Formats: sequence, structure tokens, C-alpha cells
Amino acid sequence: MATISIPKNTFLHGRWTIEDAIRLYGMADWGKGYFSVNPKGHVCCMPSKNSEEQIDLHELVEGLEDRGITTPVLLRFSGVLDHRLREIRAAFDRAIAENAYQGGYSCVYPIKVNQQRHICEEIAALGRELRFGLEAGSKPELLAVLALSEGQDEMPIVCNGFKDDEFIETVILATKLGRNIIPVVEKFSELELIVKHAQKYNVRPKIGVRVKLSSRGAGRWESSAGARSKFGLFVTEVLEAFDYLKSRGMADCLNMLHCHVGSQLYDIRHLKNAVNELTHIYAELHRLGAGMKMIDVGGGMGVDYDGSQSAWHSSINYTVEEYARDVVYRIKTVCDDAGVPHPTILSESGRAMVAYGSVLIVNVLGKSGFAAEPDMERIRADLAQEKEPPQPVLDLIDAYERVSDRNFLEAYHDALQARDEAMSLFSLGYMSLPMRAASERLFWSIGQKVLEICGKRGEVPEEIENLPETLSDIYFCNFSLFQSMPDSWAIDQLFPICPIHRLDEEPTRRGIMADITCDSDGKIDSFVDKRVEKKALELHELRPLQSAGTNGSATPGASGSHEPYYLGVFLLGAYQEILGDLHNLLGDTHAVHVSYQAGGGVTDETSDGNWSIDEVIEGDTVKEVLSYVQYDDEDMLRSVRRDVERAIKLNRVTVAEGKSLLAFYERGLEGYTYLEE
Repeated sequence: MATISIPKNTFLHGRWTIEDAIRLYGMADWGKGYFSVNPKGHVCCMPSKNSEEQIDLHELVEGLEDRGITTPVLLRFSGVLDHRLREIRAAFDRAIAENAYQGGYSCVYPIKVNQQRHICEEIAALGRELRFGLEAGSKPELLAVLALSEGQDEMPIVCNGFKDDEFIETVILATKLGRNIIPVVEKFSELELIVKHAQKYNVRPKIGVRVKLSSRGAGRWESSAGARSKFGLFVTEVLEAFDYLKSRGMADCLNMLHCHVGSQLYDIRHLKNAVNELTHIYAELHRLGAGMKMIDVGGGMGVDYDGSQSAWHSSINYTVEEYARDVVYRIKTVCDDAGVPHPTILSESGRAMVAYGSVLIVNVLGKSGFAAEPDMERIRADLAQEKEPPQPVLDLIDAYERVSDRNFLEAYHDALQARDEAMSLFSLGYMSLPMRAASERLFWSIGQKVLEICGKRGEVPEEIENLPETLSDIYFCNFSLFQSMPDSWAIDQLFPICPIHRLDEEPTRRGIMADITCDSDGKIDSFVDKRVEKKALELHELRPLQSAGTNGSATPGASGSHEPYYLGVFLLGAYQEILGDLHNLLGDTHAVHVSYQAGGGVTDETSDGNWSIDEVIEGDTVKEVLSYVQYDDEDMLRSVRRDVERAIKLNRVTVAEGKSLLAFYERGLEGYTYLEE
């Protein structure tokens, strides 16, 4: 038997309460203390998990609409971000104290998770106090990070991803400025470029290397770790890299070992195995003479989207505290056994840092659905017009009238058989259109009765477990799935969704959400329910406006026929905003329009014929894509210029070198977002 969406307690005490709503939507589990329901039946946000400090989301949305800011609207809660970062810091501080760990800890924020300027600025501002850092995975991100970290020379900056000559030269010049910047070697040619520019500018850089572990991750992104991962060096290549540095007197520059177990790691055991293997490699490199000081365990700290705290793809089976304890304990144990000093630990826990801070609020435009009552008077009138009443329709009427708690499954089977017979008769031309309509209406009504009975029992037989999905309503919502929740469409990621008001009322409908795009995939038809993907969400009947008559439903795009009804989509702070725009701040590529030109044009050595270029449309520049996420290139340039002037005064760089860095920076802003030879 499978549990269905109607909560059993509704029928035990006979009345609906706010506690029922919290249980039904799992808010106490996935909300992690940041979200709850107040006595008005409205969802509220508690940025510091303090029940005395609440933000009523419904009142907030109404206040915004009074100011001309209408839904859909993305709400970002700075207090949630602040609290979440402090929570991660506190978890590692406790783990370090409990284990008498001698090294430090920094959480590094990969800005690809959400590059919106205001979020990055908040994290950078907190970084000084919490000793956190930033990570860049592309040239545009590197330029953004250098501007964000102005005046914070101690802030760790980790550079992942593939790098070209210009990227690495900028890193080396930033090192000469005094920045704590660590380029992570992903392929051997990058190491050669690092050494070349380090010698050119007489810099002793801090170098990291990403190793491909035999340990694999778990979940949707498990292929991003292990021997077949996209990034990193095999152990044999790591040793070759060390020998290469050693032969050039730079063994002491190999300071960090990096790995990536996979994003949204749902099973803590995979993390333990990976950290254990990584630390053994670290200890061996230290023994061989490398200047090892840091271990970066990469990303992976997940978010419990469904609240089940289990090894499920939309959940995690650990807490932040357990994650911190396991990382610290594993590294300490291996280092102690090997007699190696405890390194500074870095983690790139971007998803865990920012997911909770953003909520999307959408308004419902209208809905379509199945009527609960079959309109027997109309059906009997139509039957009277038939020369010979179709037997399937009579059977459906009989099933509808006799369905009860005792025989609901039998009645449903009879209705299913009669419905199929009716469709066959209609397809063969032996049934009129009114009789087909009556068959459908009766079948839907029988299904609704069966669901009501199952709701009272608290369970539904497995053979009809798809019935709630079949009979669910479609709620038309004012948003684009592809813009605001791309992971829901692309990888079937589940996000918590619930009404933000009327939670003191029992939801009597089940529905799916459809967006306003013209794409048939623009819908949400799977919802969180603790390791079960519900195929319909419990929702309220739309209330008609006083002037709208008795029909509470509205057609898509209609307005004013019902009272406002708002749904909230939670935990959207990680990836969703930026995947809808520019992942890694990589913009549009160059576009070239090419035509075949017989007997003329340009003949390329590798082509089979003649061609001509009709038009070249240049791709986005770094400056352009940064402007999409609210960065101002002039402000960025001024920030870097101030840092250069400070470095000149401290004799870290010469005037010529400072001028060179500024030229690189300015040229980078005007350049292509992709790597260039």
C-alpha cells in the first residue's frame, strides 16, 4: 500500500490545524528552522531561526504589490544567508575543537552557484570575519572575484576550471599584488604556464593540484568524481607535476591538494572514503618534500530538499555538523598516523551556503480540473434522447451510485471496464458525443469518490496509486519554469512547494503547476514527500471574487475572476538563478552566417567546396555578461586600481608591473568569455 497525499490526521480529530499544514508540506523538515507557518496561516521566514523574528511572506508580497512590484518575484533573504554561513563556520569550529585539530578552516564560495552581485558582495563582506574565500572557474569569474575581494589580501581565492595563458598571467600578477590566490592545476599544460609566468614576474605562487580519486561520489553528479571525471590529474600525473616543480626549485610552491566528490552528495559514506584517500595522497606528497599546507575537499555538501534526511537524490543523510566532524576527524587521523602537520581545510560548499536564501513567489492565474459531481440530471436527460441507452453508461451510473467504503475497489474496477467499453463504442461510431461526455464525467466522479475514501483510510492500493495524478487539477501559474527553475526541467530536481497563505484551511484539491510558456514541458508534476515523488500537490480551491459569480475557475491568462492565490517555491538560491541566465558567466558564442557559393568565394583547404561569410556576430564580452548580474565594469576597474596602488606603496609590485596588471584586467573585461589561445 502507498501513502497518498491527504494526511490521516485530518480525519482523526475532525478539523484542520496549522500543524497539519506543516506536516503535510514537510516544512519543519526541509525548512530547517528558516520557514514555518504563523497563526494567520501564512508562511513566514525566520532568518536567524528565531521565532520572535518573522517575515510574513504573504504580507510581504501584498506590500510589494502596493508598491507596484508584482509576482512572480524572487525573494532573497540576506539574514538567511548570513545565518547559514555562520552555521557552517560554527560546525567546523566545534569539530576542530572537539578533535584538537591544529589546522584552520575556510569555506570557499564558488560564485558559479549564484553570481548575482549582491549575493557575492554579502559573502565577500562576511568573508573577512568568518575567514571564508571565493572560487572562480572562468575568466569572467576571476575578474569578478578580484574586484569583490578588494582590500582582503588574506582571503583565499581558488581558481578551478580550464585556464589559458591570459588567465594564468592574471593569477600570477594578482599573487604579486599580495593576493592569497591558488590556481588549481587541472591539466599538465597549466602547470607549465604557471611556472613560465612565475619565473617571468619572479613570483613564488601557491599552487594547487586536483587529483582524480578512485572514490566516487553519489547522486546525479557522481560522474564528476572518480577516474572518469572531467577535471584533474591521475596520481601518476600528480607525481610528474611534483617532479616538474622540484626540478625547477619550486617543490615548496605545491601547497594544496584538491578533489571533487560531486555536487549534492547525498550519502556521507562517499565523502568519508574520498577524504580518507585524499589525505593519504596529501601525506605522501608532504613526505616527498612538497610544500603541502592545504586540503580542499571540494564541493558536495548537499541540501535536504525533501526533508527526509536520507540517501535519496533529493535529500542528504547527514547534517552540517556531521559533515564537519567527518572531514576534520578523517584528515586528522590520517595526518597523525603519518606524522604530518594538520593542514588548513577548505571546502567549496556553495549549494549549502546559498540554497535556503531564495524563495520564488508565483501567483495562480486559474485552473482546470475534473468536476466532483457528474450532473446526473443532465446525464439522464441525454440518456432519454437515445434510442437505446448504451450499456457502459448504465454500468457507470450503477458504479457511481453504489461505491462505498466496503466496495470502492470493486466499483472502480467496474468503472474502468465500462469506461474502456464506452471509448471503444465511440471509436467505432456506435456511441453519440453526449454519451461519451457522460461516460467521462461519471468515471471522473467515481475516481474522486474513491480518492475521498482512500483519504479517510490514509492509504491507497498500489494498483490505483496513479489515480491522484490522473484526476489532479492543473493550476496555471505566472512564471517560466525554464527561467526560474531550470533544474526542475533539466534533471528532475525536486524543490519544496506550498501555498504561502490559507494554510489554516484544509486543501481540498490536488493539482500540478503549469507555467505560462508555450512549451509542453513547462510544468511541475512531481513534488517532495520524503523519498516519494508525489504526482500532485495539495492545494486550495480558488475563491471567486464577489463580482465574479459562482465560477471560481479561470482560464489561463484570465484575471480578476478569483481572489489572489500564491504559491512559494523554496530553496532556489543555488544554481537556479544563474542557470536561467549564464552558467559560469560564459556568454553567447560568436555566430557566423555562412553560405555556399558555387564558382566563387573562399575555398578553405579543409572544405569540400566554396563558401562565403555573410555575417559575423561577435559573442558576448566579459563586460557584457558581468553587467547581466549587476556588476559595473568601471567600479570593478577602480577596485583593482586601488589594490594596485596599495601594492606599489608596499613595494610588492613596480609601477610597470601594476600598469601591466591593469592593462590585462581592462583587456580581459573587453575580451571573449571563453578561453583564447
